[in-house]
Amino acid sequence: MPSTPSHVVNVPVNQIREITQAAWATPDAIVLSIGEPAFPVARHVLEAAMAALDRDDTNYTPNAGIAPVRAAFSERFSRRSGVDDDPSRVFVVAGAQQGLHLALSTLIGVGDEVLVPDPGYPTFTMTVGLLGGVPVSYPLVPQHGFQPRIEDLRNLVTERTKVLMLNSPSNPLGSVFDHELTRELVRFAHEQDLWIVSDECYEAFTYDVPHVSPARFDAGGPEAVPQAREARVITSLTLSKTYGLTGLRIGALVTPPGMEPLLSNVMEATVSCVSAPSQYAGLAALTGPQDYVSTALEHYRSNRDAATSVLDSLGIDYLDASGAFYLWADLSFATGGDVRTWTRTFLSERGVALAPGTAFGSMGEGWVRIALCGRTDELVEGLSRLPAPPRS
Repeated sequence: MPSTPSHVVNVPVNQIREITQAAWATPDAIVLSIGEPAFPVARHVLEAAMAALDRDDTNYTPNAGIAPVRAAFSERFSRRSGVDDDPSRVFVVAGAQQGLHLALSTLIGVGDEVLVPDPGYPTFTMTVGLLGGVPVSYPLVPQHGFQPRIEDLRNLVTERTKVLMLNSPSNPLGSVFDHELTRELVRFAHEQDLWIVSDECYEAFTYDVPHVSPARFDAGGPEAVPQAREARVITSLTLSKTYGLTGLRIGALVTPPGMEPLLSNVMEATVSCVSAPSQYAGLAALTGPQDYVSTALEHYRSNRDAATSVLDSLGIDYLDASGAFYLWADLSFATGGDVRTWTRTFLSERGVALAPGTAFGSMGEGWVRIALCGRTDELVEGLSRLPAPPRS
């Protein structure tokens, strides 16, 4: 049998899927390991997809998506980010993950380096490696509130560094970049001649703090930094989390001017286009009633508060989430230096699935990610089964 390339063989296992699939095979397990919204999809969104099927609107669309969907994404991004966007810069993609692959496929070659957060979403590293690039982790540590530091990034840049990956609100941390940090990160990328891929999948869900898009500070943005002579921020958006459309696979890339022909070619070579019914569902979500988003936001806030109450009662430390729908908790007192194994044991013995911190990088050892998007009663019951730290 012919050999498989090493950069494919060496793509790491996604430990979130690993523990979640084990939980799905465990009777009556409480699954707190995956970010699957618990609300039913809004009826008008389902009807839009069904209407597309009824009229047999199942043909190819343009690579970048149908014009009304691109316009709807552009309008939402402009309104929420403050950036004067143009629909011609919007590419409709098959979910944020395909968008990430599309963006990186256009930006890096074999051996090129990408700065990725640690802890950070695992497919950042997986996708870079799959494309033959080299993921270089930048540390997010408790002493600095799990926020990136410019000096750490600067020490990692080499002549092969091409891209800085940013993620705010963060999965898995629930942290949010403030205005000043976001501006300094964009300034740094321009000084170092780097692209930015900004994962903003959770931009709809922040708690008492604003979401600040790096595009605000890019060339053409309302607060462009002096170093920004040309645009270099690619923004990744999705409807999976915002509207609970995880299985319909629809998102968007908001790109700098001039990238459209290149992205179109790469899109054609991967998935050609997103399915038309999914695009019409996305259009209905973006332009129709927004009750789902407001209801989900309050549910996630309430679940965050319920979860932190349980952790406080047990004496377990955590990072208080300012965004997304995850809680990052310190179980190092119980995990024995191997949180991946501990989560499997906890699932088999206590019937609760938590995502091990090492799914998100080596800096996550001893930590777990708790998904806050499900039923409140299951969340509280699952967390009540956690061990308490030993008393000093």
